[in-house]
Formats: sequence, C-alpha cells, structure tokens
Amino acid sequence: MRNLMIPILVINVIFILMSFFVIYEGDRGIVVRFGRVLDNEGTSRIYSPGLHFKMPLFDHVKVLDARIQTMDGRSDRFVTSEKKDVIIDTYVKWRIADFGRFYLTTGGGNILTAEALLERKVTDVLRSEIGSREIKQIVSGPRNNEDLSKINNQQISTKAAKEALEIDGQRDIIMAKVLTGTRDSAMNDLGVDVVDFRMKKINLPDNISDSIYKRMRAERESVARKHRSQGRKKAEVIRAQAELEVATVLAEADKTARVTRGKADAKAAKIYSQSYNKEPEFFSFIRSLKAYEKSFNSKNDILVLDPKSHFFRYMNNYHGEFLK
Repeated sequence: MRNLMIPILVINVIFILMSFFVIYEGDRGIVVRFGRVLDNEGTSRIYSPGLHFKMPLFDHVKVLDARIQTMDGRSDRFVTSEKKDVIIDTYVKWRIADFGRFYLTTGGGNILTAEALLERKVTDVLRSEIGSREIKQIVSGPRNNEDLSKINNQQISTKAAKEALEIDGQRDIIMAKVLTGTRDSAMNDLGVDVVDFRMKKINLPDNISDSIYKRMRAERESVARKHRSQGRKKAEVIRAQAELEVATVLAEADKTARVTRGKADAKAAKIYSQSYNKEPEFFSFIRSLKAYEKSFNSKNDILVLDPKSHFFRYMNNYHGEFLK
C-alpha cells in the first residue's frame, strides 16, 4: 500500500500543476474544451493576467496578444477617377477585441491569417475611395488658415504654387473613411478593433513620374528665365542711371573747372594790366627775361637773329636802348 502512495501522490501533484496556468501582462487567455471555446452565457470566457484554474487533460489554453498590433501593408496599385495609377503604401493599427471570435475565424488565433483578412478589407475600401478622386486630391491634405490667408492676400508668386494651395485636398478624409468603413466589418467578421489607418507613402508609376518631373522642370526653367530677364532689365536700368550720374558729375565738374579757370585768367589778366599800367618798362623787362629764359634753356637751341633786333634790346642795354 505504501508503494502505491508515492505514485498516486506524484500523479496528484502533476494534475494539480496541470490545473493551473498563468497569463502574463499584455496577454489574454481563452480555454478550449473539446474544440469549443468556453463561454459565459454566450460570451467567451476571457482570462486576464494572473493565475487561473482549468480542467487538466480536457482544457487547452490559448494565449493571445492583447496589445495593439501594426500591420505594415505592402504597396499596392490603385486607379483614380482620372484612370491614372497610383502606388500607395499603408499601415493599420489593430488589436483583438473579441478573443473568442478571433480564435474561431482565424483558425486558432493565427495572426498572419487575421492580417491577411484585414488587409483584404482595407484594400477594398481604399480602392473604392481612391477610384472616386483625382490624384491632386489624394496627395494633398486640407488647407489650413495660413494657406487660406496666403491665397486671399495673393502672396503666391507662381501660378503652380497658387493652384496647389487652392486644391481641396482629401487625403485625411480618405484615411478617415477607410478607418470607419473597415472598423465595423473587422469587428463583426474577425473580432478585432481597427485603431488607426494611415497612408505612409503615395507614389506614381515611373512613366507618370517622369512626365511630371519634366513638367515641373519646364515650369522651374520658365520661372528662372523670367527672373533672369527681369534681373538683366533691372541691371540695365541701374547701369544707365549710374552712367547718367557719372556724366552729370563730370559735366558739373568741368563746368566748375572752366568757370574757376576763367575767373583765375581774368584775375591774372587784371593783375598784369594793373602792373603794366604802374610800371610799363619794368613789365616789359620781366617779360623779356622770361623770353630769354625759355629761349636759351638748352645748349642745342640755335637762334639766327640780328643782334640789334628788338628781341636783344635788354642784352645790349639795361635801359632797352640799342647801342651804336
């Protein structure tokens, strides 16, 4: 009898250990018995974090992540109302709300299966929203008060920039409608709560991008040519004004110089006249000396003159009389 007590005791301990299970923080647990989820009056029995009891051998515990999940969707191609293709990259924030329904509809709580089904729902709603709008509405957000004031005050320099601000962007509206349209369906079919939906990146196919870049480049070159022509025109105006100012200053300076020179010549002539009237003989003598100085300042100068000429009268006699 004593030999049987030890195995029975060990078996009881094992059964007791198998009867308890632990749910950690951030997780939730459900118990499956004979392939069916245990429930309480029609609702699944959810086990919160802590220590719990189950029937050993008959019950199986499925632990599910209760935290917010991020589904980073692959880039997909959509067609706009203009029949143009856009490539949109999105992501979805979701979490499990009904753990029993999630377990049953995803084949035992498979996250990959849930995300594949959820991605299909999001893509269908997004395709409908993109198909009813133009590219410029998809890539643009709503106008803010600052943009509206710029339009009203006509502070936009280029036509393209002004048209860009005048576009009624609906990117935020599209994301809100996709979130609303997906949330109810995901809750009813998968038991998940869609928390948020965002469009991360909106691209155009290579052929469309090239044409848009070429058009943008042509617009920028046109603006650059306009600015360059305006700069050249302004430079010519500045250069002409500078030349006019220089000519005016030079003319005024020449005028002043001529007037000053004339006044000086007149004053000098007046002084000469007064001096000549006071001492005519002395004035004549000084002028003759200056003439001698200029005439004989070089040894190579040769003058062929009569010694008794009027030019040498002061050399012959300091009175200016010719000697006999």
